[in-house]
Amino acid sequence: MTIQTRIAALPVSEATRAFLSRKHSLLIGAQDVGTRSGSEIPVHDPASGAVIAAVPAGSKVEIDAAVAAARAALEGSWSKHRPADRERLLLKLADAVEADGQLLAEVETANNGQSIGIAQALEVGASAEHLRYMAGWATKIYGQTLDVSIPIPPGTRYRAMTRKEPVGVVGAIVPWNFPLLMAVWKIAPALAAGCTVVLKPAEETPLTALRLGQLIREVGFPEGVVNVVTGYGHEAGAALCSHPGVDKVAFTGSTEVGKLIGHAAIDNMTRFSLELGGKSPMVMFDDMNPELFGLAANLGVYFNQGQVCTCGSRVYIQKSIFDKVVESFVGVANGLKIGSGFDPANQINPLVSAKQQSRVLSLIERGTTEGATIAAGGTSAGDAGYFVKPTVIVGARKTNTLVREEIFGPVVTLLPFTDMADAIAQANDTEYGLSASVWSRDIDRCFTFADAVKAGTVWVNTHNVVDPNMPFGGYKQSGLGREHGAVAVENYLETKAICMAL
Repeated sequence: MTIQTRIAALPVSEATRAFLSRKHSLLIGAQDVGTRSGSEIPVHDPASGAVIAAVPAGSKVEIDAAVAAARAALEGSWSKHRPADRERLLLKLADAVEADGQLLAEVETANNGQSIGIAQALEVGASAEHLRYMAGWATKIYGQTLDVSIPIPPGTRYRAMTRKEPVGVVGAIVPWNFPLLMAVWKIAPALAAGCTVVLKPAEETPLTALRLGQLIREVGFPEGVVNVVTGYGHEAGAALCSHPGVDKVAFTGSTEVGKLIGHAAIDNMTRFSLELGGKSPMVMFDDMNPELFGLAANLGVYFNQGQVCTCGSRVYIQKSIFDKVVESFVGVANGLKIGSGFDPANQINPLVSAKQQSRVLSLIERGTTEGATIAAGGTSAGDAGYFVKPTVIVGARKTNTLVREEIFGPVVTLLPFTDMADAIAQANDTEYGLSASVWSRDIDRCFTFADAVKAGTVWVNTHNVVDPNMPFGGYKQSGLGREHGAVAVENYLETKAICMAL
């Protein structure tokens, strides 16, 4: 079966078919280019495993060209754009993302496997919202005047101030779980701050990044302001994060890879921010509303097949309600409909790749060999595609792999606790600190736990919800820096002090 035949079989619009069928190119400066080597990366439909497209496998040569284009734009036409001009362009881009929403959502579901509903609401809707939010910050960047007490030469008066300047060329490396949204999370604050960008999407899910790059051109951003280079992480990604012409690296992905990126950036004293892995606890006290058991399972664990860095894959349940919660989670897991993301009725869609499916199943098997018990799921599903049944694990010990390692799949481990001190101790017993949630009707319990847990975000009676105005990032090995809000724009600015003798 040819790629064109596979594309024709997808339940998508003609515009999406045309996009998938085209010869995809890197977006560097004003040019659509291939690679010097001519090598390509196959792009798969996770629901079937079929190849539906191919993109160039960029490497150091193409990264060099993209960084040069970004530098030329930074020092040329982009530097002449007023803050209000940057704001207007970001607002135009938000409108363009919404107008192109059907194509973007269908491409994301075809390439990532996620539900078409999630693609429409988050990849398109939340991306447009994030662009508009960050657009507003372009005109609100400010410095300060400072009172100083410099004693020399005697009698000299001084006027001191600070100004904020764009950090420069940004290398943005984004993951495969929310490909378009994660790209926007990096690009929007960088552009608001006046930076230029080289975007390297995940090799598994490059397609919406290429379409985003086209939209950026179409709405009028100068050439070279945003460049898109597809390629493998160990080639294009490594070249980007170690490039001496890059002033800042912004990365979202695994802690393991984030450490490598940090080391590479430090060699050039490149600024960097890292949003890394998580092993987020959900803590359920015995007074929690039983009507929220199902919400906790669906939103906290099985949302996007558990392919969420804040997935609540460790659930700590007070002993008196442990059996009830286990029964509820098992019921949810067994009742979720599995299938392609193009059918909105399907609640569990494929994982992103065969590699990820194999990894998740291997971790489940390892957990059982270490003494844990599968209460639901635990196997693959279907004859084709990268599906894993929603899984519930009980009987694990705190040293069990399923309790310690990030899974990034529809797998949850349920564990008991006795009291607040025990809940806090178990929740904090991890190298990660991205997020946590507490479930209780007692406000004092909620804030006691929220104050004590080491996590960048703490939810109360909910999980996995974010907002552009709410800083997002982690403690410990879950990363450095924050995204969203004013602090995200600060990530892309340098502070300059100016001191004048009067």
